[in-house]
Amino acid sequence: MQAAPTTSRFSVPAVPAVLLSIVSVQGGAAIAKGLFPVLGAAGTTSLRIGLSALVLLAVVRPRLGQLRAAQWRAVAPYGLALGAMNFLFYCALARIPLGLAVTLEFVGPLGLALAGSRRWTDALWALLAAGGIALIAPWGGTGLDLPGMALALAAGGCWAVYIVLGQRTAAVLPGPVAVTVGMLFAALPVLPFGVASGSLLALTPHLLLLGGLLALFSSVLPFSLEMQAMKTLPTRTFSILMSLEPVAAALSGWLLLGEQLTVGQWLAVGFIVVASVGATLTAAPAPALQGD
Repeated sequence: MQAAPTTSRFSVPAVPAVLLSIVSVQGGAAIAKGLFPVLGAAGTTSLRIGLSALVLLAVVRPRLGQLRAAQWRAVAPYGLALGAMNFLFYCALARIPLGLAVTLEFVGPLGLALAGSRRWTDALWALLAAGGIALIAPWGGTGLDLPGMALALAAGGCWAVYIVLGQRTAAVLPGPVAVTVGMLFAALPVLPFGVASGSLLALTPHLLLLGGLLALFSSVLPFSLEMQAMKTLPTRTFSILMSLEPVAAALSGWLLLGEQLTVGQWLAVGFIVVASVGATLTAAPAPALQGD
C-alpha cells in the first residue's frame, strides 16, 4: 500500500486503521459505479484523480522546483502506473461486479509475491489462485463479461508494476510528496480519455460533490489511514490484512450495489484470499502498496 499524508490530529489504532481503509476504498468504488451511467469509466477516473491531486497539493504543498532529476525519473512512471491501474480497474468495474473485479485485480500483486519463488508451498498458493480464477471464468461462454475480466486482470498487472515502482520512488522521495506528485502524473494517461468522452461537460454541482466524496473515500482517507498504520504495523501483518480486500469488495457490492455472487464465485474469492494470506506468511516480507 502506498503512503500518503495524514491530516487528522486523531490517532486510530493500526489494525482498525487498515480495516477502515479497506472499507473506505470499497465504499468509494461503490460511489464510482454509481457515477458510471453519467460520466463513464473515463470521466469518473478523471474526476477522482483530478480532485485527489488538488486535495493532496493543497495539503502537502510539495516544492516541485526542488525535486532532483533522479526523483522525477522515479515518480513519473510510478504516477503513470497509478493512473493506468485506476482507469483499467474502473473500466472493468463498469462491466463486472465489484467483488469479482477486485478479486481478479488482486492476482497482480499476488503474482508479484510469488514471482521467482522456488518453494513448493508457493506453488500451492499459485495453484489455489489459479483455481479461483477457474471458478470465476464463464467456461460456457455466458454469464460474466470476458472483456471486463481481462480489464481487471490488466489492472492487476498495473498494480504489480505500481508496487515495484512505488518501492523505488519511496527510496528517493518522502511518502506524502511521492503520492502527491505521482497523482499529477496519474492524470496524464486518463484525462485524454475523459476529455474525449465529453462526459466531463455533464458535470453538475451534485456530481462534483459525489466526485469529492469519491476522492475522499478512494484516495485521501485510505492513504492517510494506511500511512498512520504502517508506522507501527509489521509489513507482513499489514499485507495479511490487505488480503481481506476481495472479501470486503464482494460484501460492499452486495450491500451497496445489490450485486449477487454465485457459490462458485464466493469460493473463487475465498481461494484467492487464502492464496494471498499463504503467500504472505511463507514469503520474505516486502512492502505493499495501495490498490484501488
